Amino acid sequence: MRVIAVKALQQFWKTHADVEQSLKAWYKEAVEADWQELNDIKKRYPSADILPGNRVVFNIKGNQYRLIVKIHYNRSIVFVRFIGTHAEYDKIDALTI
Repeated sequence: MRVIAVKALQQFWKTHADVEQSLKAWYKEAVEADWQELNDIKKRYPSADILPGNRVVFNIKGNQYRLIVKIHYNRSIVFVRFIGTHAEYDKIDALTI
């Protein structure tokens, strides 16, 4: 998969150093993945939340952080839409961000 907006992940771990390795591990797995449908993600990430519009919420670093992506399966592209703490996640609309 091609991950768009990697810079957002990098900027986030610059201010939240404790999550750097977890985000790098997620990124490596995403780039190497060949997700064709939501079930492919659920097989690897059973705790991921599936949202309408091909959005997926990943729990990062033992569920301390939330990562929202939008996936275009037919083009093998993952768009990073949000990365933040649970408190920050609670303040946004995951369906529109």
